[in-house]
Amino acid sequence: MSSTTPVLLHGLVDDAAVFPPAATPLPEAVRGHRRHRAAAYAGCVGPLLVPAAGVADLVAVLEGEADGAGAGSVTVLDVVLVARPGAEPTLLTAGIDALHDEPRVRVVGAELAWHDGWRELGLDDLSVALEVPRGDDHDVALADIRTAVHEGVRVVAKLRTGPTPTWPWPDEDEVADFLVATAALGVPFRLTGGLHHAVRGTYEVDGVPEDNHGLLNVLLATSAARSGARREEVAGLLALRDGAALAELVAAWPDPTATRVREAFTAYGCCTVTDPLGELAALGLLDTP
Repeated sequence: MSSTTPVLLHGLVDDAAVFPPAATPLPEAVRGHRRHRAAAYAGCVGPLLVPAAGVADLVAVLEGEADGAGAGSVTVLDVVLVARPGAEPTLLTAGIDALHDEPRVRVVGAELAWHDGWRELGLDDLSVALEVPRGDDHDVALADIRTAVHEGVRVVAKLRTGPTPTWPWPDEDEVADFLVATAALGVPFRLTGGLHHAVRGTYEVDGVPEDNHGLLNVLLATSAARSGARREEVAGLLALRDGAALAELVAAWPDPTATRVREAFTAYGCCTVTDPLGELAALGLLDTP
């Protein structure tokens, strides 16, 4: 394993098992997350992402664990509560309040759609990811997030890189625009959706061919954007499909480069965390998961 790999991959992949397309039932997702946290690749895995509306179900799962394992023997679970676009933001604050005195859970972050009232939700003690919209509010959201970052708020911009019924897949140009804009503004970011593979390509999802961005492509494109590259160059990196070449470039990064990239690209949610990690292992960037 390259000496830069732990720096580059530390806490990179948050566990979004309960979200589509995996849509893993919460009890199974919790068990799977505990296995990830005990595995050799645990350092690559971030917290479990849980829908804000599913807090009562989470508590029930943890009570079941405690009943089966004995009081006090269940490891504290780090979670990020997520209110997806269209969900009522107060679901998030209600979920946080419900878990405030729950000793088996540590809420370490919150994710929600950007809206101009997000500061009034009282999320100051958490790391917050705000999903930026398309259209006229896109630039407004990024400017608002920039202001908050400069004020010392622990907030990042979030972009959805996979499709949903109401969100068409963003191509290389759109993702490049986002990377260049966040670089120019000095705004850190995270991604969600569709980033299941190490390399840009067309993959089958539920038997249907679907374009996917590649994790290595995004890492390289982030580095380029933070170095002042033009959008065309950043988009070109996102479009590359040579996994061996991409892996070779990333493996050659010194620690300061890897650190700079990860300060910008903080993490992303993936519903099957072993998919990208297995591919990174096959490319020689990680011990086999």
